[in-house]
Amino acid sequence: MPAGVSAPGRVAAPDEGIGHEELALAARNHGIPLEALRHDVTPPGLHYILLHYDIPTVDADAAAAWTLPVHGRVRTPLTLDLAALRALPSVTHRVTMECAGNGRARLSPRPVSQPWLTEAVGTADWTGVPLRTLLAEAGVEPDAVEVVFTGADHGVERGVEQDYARSLTVADATAADPEVLVAYEMNGAPLPPQHGYPVRLVVPGWYGMASVKWLADITVTDTPFTGFQQAVAYRYRQTPDEPGEPITRIAPRALMAPPGFPDFMSRTRVVRPGPVELEGRAWSGRAPVVRVEVSTDDGATWRDAELGPAPADGDAWSWRRWRTSWDAVPGRHVLTVRATDAEGTTQPLTQPWNRGGFANNEVQRITVACA
Repeated sequence: MPAGVSAPGRVAAPDEGIGHEELALAARNHGIPLEALRHDVTPPGLHYILLHYDIPTVDADAAAAWTLPVHGRVRTPLTLDLAALRALPSVTHRVTMECAGNGRARLSPRPVSQPWLTEAVGTADWTGVPLRTLLAEAGVEPDAVEVVFTGADHGVERGVEQDYARSLTVADATAADPEVLVAYEMNGAPLPPQHGYPVRLVVPGWYGMASVKWLADITVTDTPFTGFQQAVAYRYRQTPDEPGEPITRIAPRALMAPPGFPDFMSRTRVVRPGPVELEGRAWSGRAPVVRVEVSTDDGATWRDAELGPAPADGDAWSWRRWRTSWDAVPGRHVLTVRATDAEGTTQPLTQPWNRGGFANNEVQRITVACA
């Protein structure tokens, strides 16, 4: 790779602001506008997007233009075009997807990458064929250990030229809950180009890096996958040379739809004195959310919010609505919200640092001026 094409990962200097490279990434990738948390299902144009490389151009409707092979350590290799995939029995799951880097820009020192605050999330109804159906039809060999998913997007990262690719263990790939999907629809319509058209993987409960977009190949292997996105990227590290622990399930998080109305530049919220409804969503990829607490004094005191209905069967890995009322008085206030899941894990008030800036589920804070 020519010198200077792809720099190693780094953290920002103590007083280093967002630079040109991070601004360029932020212009390509976008998070959900927090007011859109009021939607049960996120419209595709408001759902977060993280693009590692370019959006591939794929014409799946042209004859023989696109096929998906399922091969490797299987008894009966498959080659499916979009019509054949759609002809198989399908399911629809409502899934909350969150980028593993959500919250990165709030860490200090800041890992230099896509500068997410808290908005890298969205919830969609994904329709497709369960991955376990395809693997059962292909017949996974007894010595298989992993399933590798390769996307059509191609680029360079830290000097490594690659197609974006990730793997799951055979056990995770064939699980009934969460059920991994080979999805071809989002919210009842064909996948938009930026969300993986014609077909993508959807791995409920896992951070978004596992849900490979523009799916081009499924290979069953008898050895662990050691590609860049699996063995180098998406790992918890304190130093650049340690192997780190792999990132998998989504840590619990609650977000609030900011109340009132905003200042354009600072996004400081303005509310009138009196009752103010506070609402938002909470989710976890580890266990169902069972409690949401709200503070209106920057975490000095907390009170329970009212939880909406638990997600329906088959949609257990989607967010849950919460709401409460606050009697606002004149002055400046910091609103905070935190979630607890059924495993007893609660969002932290401060987040332990890691070099990649991953899984920062520190509580959200919203400054509000009441006048």
